[in-house]
Amino acid sequence: MSSVLAPSPVATHTARQGVQKLRLDGVTKQFGGLKVFDNISFEVEQGGVLGVIGPNGAGKTTLINVICGMLAPTAGRIYLGDRDITAMPFHALARLGVARSFQQTNTFRSVSVEENLFRAQRFGAVHGGGDLGIDALLDEFGLSSHLDEPSDKLPYGLQKMLGLVMVLSARPRFLLLDEPAAGLERRERTQVDRFIEHARTKLGCGVLIVEHDMDLVKRLCPRILVLEAGRLLAEGPPAEVLSRREVIDAYLGASED
Repeated sequence: MSSVLAPSPVATHTARQGVQKLRLDGVTKQFGGLKVFDNISFEVEQGGVLGVIGPNGAGKTTLINVICGMLAPTAGRIYLGDRDITAMPFHALARLGVARSFQQTNTFRSVSVEENLFRAQRFGAVHGGGDLGIDALLDEFGLSSHLDEPSDKLPYGLQKMLGLVMVLSARPRFLLLDEPAAGLERRERTQVDRFIEHARTKLGCGVLIVEHDMDLVKRLCPRILVLEAGRLLAEGPPAEVLSRREVIDAYLGASED
């Protein structure tokens, strides 16, 4: 199959040279009198995977919204390498290589799968070089036979995987994945594993993944952190963190999780 992605123009590649870490330093987000999370600090290295877990309402999605520029933090700083990107707008961060997915399917619904991929590429970082291996992913996820179909006519699982491939086609260096397995059948969830492995090995992406599927988290994340009631409750290897009494209590207190 011929590539569905045209080569990117060579442009501001130097803007991303030397970027090795996405780092949060004392980040707080507050809406009026409601503090969603307070004084959160961590970092994600390129090629690394960090899982973020916690009961519903812990602030996980808001955290992604703040990192990717959809919301401004109330306090604290965010850095991409040595560059302060705090409150930089979403589209500007995408050009620097910080991309996000959404819990629900998020495609250009009235256009074809192929057009979705072209639009995602144009929205993303502008730099040259490197085969992303998108065609292989399209084949593996069952999307290559649907390139001419409107994205909103695809089954939910294919729409979800298309959304992930679109994020990757924007040539990110850091991926913020908001519940990528949500709504997928069990047999489809291993596709998320393969997607993340592809992002890490093919592009060297750093990945922050918010997820409720603990099996997936344990498979993919060598390190996790737990948010609870707006605070960083625990951080470390999954086996260690998930055995802590305070973490168990936090989840037992949220029956829907």
